Amino acid sequence: MDQRERFRAIHRDTFADLLRFVERRIPAAEAEDVVSTVFLTAWRRLADIPDDARPWLFAVARRTMANQTRGWLRRQALDIRVGDATPLPDTAGDTVARIDLERAWRSLSPGDREVLALIAFDGLSSDQAATVLGCLRSTFAMRLTRARRRLRAALEPDTGFLITEEKQSWTTA
Repeated sequence: MDQRERFRAIHRDTFADLLRFVERRIPAAEAEDVVSTVFLTAWRRLADIPDDARPWLFAVARRTMANQTRGWLRRQALDIRVGDATPLPDTAGDTVARIDLERAWRSLSPGDREVLALIAFDGLSSDQAATVLGCLRSTFAMRLTRARRRLRAALEPDTGFLITEEKQSWTTA
C-alpha cells in the first residue's frame, strides 16, 4: 500500500473517533481545527505511525490541544463534558442518578477524568490509553484503579456528620 492509500485508510478508520475524543475536551467550534492539525502531523510523520494508529493519533491530539490551551484556562480547556455523552432517558430516577454522576465526575481531578474517559468514552484498551498518556501500562492501571476508587467514593459520599441523640446537634465524625 502506498503512502496516500495508507493515509486515506487511517483517516477513514479514525476520523470520527478522533473528532469525538477532541470534542469532549474543547469547545466544538475548535475541535475540527485540532483534528485537521492532527492529520497534518500524521501526513508529515506517516512513517512513524504504528499499525494501530488510533492511540498515536489520540496522543498527537492531546499534545495539540495542550499547545492550544496555553492561552486558555487549563482546567476549562481540558474538562470533559459528561453532558455531551449520550443522554439518559429523562425519568425521575435517571435524572437524579445523572445529576449525582455529573457532580461526582466534576469532583474528580482532570487527571482522573482523563484516565476514566480514555477507557469509558473512547473505548481504548489499557495499553492504548497508556500510549496516549505516554506512560507504562502498569502506571496507567494504577491511575485507573485510583480514579475508579475516587469516582465510587464520590458517588457514595460519607457526609462526615453524625447526629448524636444525647445532644441533638451536629458534630463532625
